[in-house]
Amino acid sequence: MNKVKPFEVENVTFGDGRLTIIAGPCVIETQEHALMMAREIKAICNRVELDFVYKSSFDKANRSSSNSFRGNGLQYGLEILKVVKDEIKVPIITDVHETSQVESVAQVVDIIQIPAFLCRQTDLLIECAKSGKAVNVKKGQFLAPNDAKNIVDKMRDAGCEKL
Repeated sequence: MNKVKPFEVENVTFGDGRLTIIAGPCVIETQEHALMMAREIKAICNRVELDFVYKSSFDKANRSSSNSFRGNGLQYGLEILKVVKDEIKVPIITDVHETSQVESVAQVVDIIQIPAFLCRQTDLLIECAKSGKAVNVKKGQFLAPNDAKNIVDKMRDAGCEKL
């Protein structure tokens, strides 16, 4: 079994056994709301001495109903995430659903997340790996635990070390 190799993203170390809180609203609504949430969560994490990464999505592409709010889109969402990163001084993570989103997202965030339903999409995994960013791949419930190794192998073969 491979040993976990710790790595840093901004001021947070992953893989060192320390708990890191990844939190934020499910979907980006407004800049004011995003800033308020990031400030409050950061303050709580500081009080209890936990590392914090802000997470919110520009598009919830896997909503059950077509009538549900998905978000305000890639450009607006990334603008808000950049403001949160610059003003609150926290690392940022958001998810991507298509290979065409990776380059734009990588210019703003510190960590790219691949949603569970997309964890076996080779093209998306490889594009994220090539971005040079840390990548968080959520394991789909449909995937056997031992099969997660194939995801790790794909990512590492494509050059991703921060996984």
